[in-house]
Amino acid sequence: MELLGCAFPIAPEQKARSTYDNILRLVKDPEVCDPIRFLRQREIVHFQRFGEGLRMVQEDLDSKNFYACNPEFDPGCGNKRNCS
Repeated sequence: MELLGCAFPIAPEQKARSTYDNILRLVKDPEVCDPIRFLRQREIVHFQRFGEGLRMVQEDLDSKNFYACNPEFDPGCGNKRNCS
């Protein structure tokens, strides 16, 4: 798998963007290029939003409020003192 400067494989959005870039290099018809540019921009925004979501999840996992199990939702978890 390709890596993009980190331990995560390149997202499908980045591969789609690369495909759109290749299409834009080959095609010169504006009626084809305009929708391809729109789709390429959409993939860029998706990649950015997923990155923001990942950062938010990582920050939440680092917070003091993260529980490995919650006895309110997982009855097999044990007592509350074991779950914090």
